[in-house]
Amino acid sequence: MYIYNVTINIQEDVHEEWVDWMKTEHIPEMLNTGKFTKALMTRVMVQEEMGGMTYSVQYTTTNKEMLQRYYDENAAVLRSKTKPFEGKFVAFRTEMEVIKEL
Repeated sequence: MYIYNVTINIQEDVHEEWVDWMKTEHIPEMLNTGKFTKALMTRVMVQEEMGGMTYSVQYTTTNKEMLQRYYDENAAVLRSKTKPFEGKFVAFRTEMEVIKEL
């Protein structure tokens, strides 16, 4: 099992709109690709020197091949839909392999 983690710092002036968009549009669209089995959105409890609020969204997928299919087939289109928030966030992505789940 793999986790595709996206950590985002979003500016406070668009924070509420962005959270709503994530919950009602973006995360459902990610799940609707059929590449992920579940998603978990969390707030990172840290005071950022640069300001804003930080979130981590973890998408679970079955294997590295399925994650690669997401990159090849869906990533560009879904990332292009962040344009309303362009310049208002920074994001970095991490791939993680699940070793054991208890």
